[in-house]
Amino acid sequence: MIKLFVGGFPLDITEMTLAKLFSPHGTVSTIKIVRDRKTGTCKGYAFIEMATEEDALNVIAALDGTPMGDRNLNVKISEEKPAAPIRAPKRSFGGTNSFSKGPRRESDTANKRPRRPRM
Repeated sequence: MIKLFVGGFPLDITEMTLAKLFSPHGTVSTIKIVRDRKTGTCKGYAFIEMATEEDALNVIAALDGTPMGDRNLNVKISEEKPAAPIRAPKRSFGGTNSFSKGPRRESDTANKRPRRPRM
């Protein structure tokens, strides 16, 4: 599947309207209109997955730059960003790991009860 970025459409558009607009040019797999989390209003762009690369190129050729209301539709292939690398845990500047207890002192062992012998 090929993911397309679609921007420049009216803010009151629905997923069904986008599906009707895109489906004559190829098979639409999924539509995700990006909305504000708090208000639920459309942010003005969406991601649409097309079944094949040929369908995606047909949609771009047919709809990119098409006027919709007072705006022009912007359709392009969405480029996936690589995942962020996993970082190693930070260490303290004291020379030892922040999670190690360090060497025991005699005062620490003097206050402890002796262990029971195992049978």
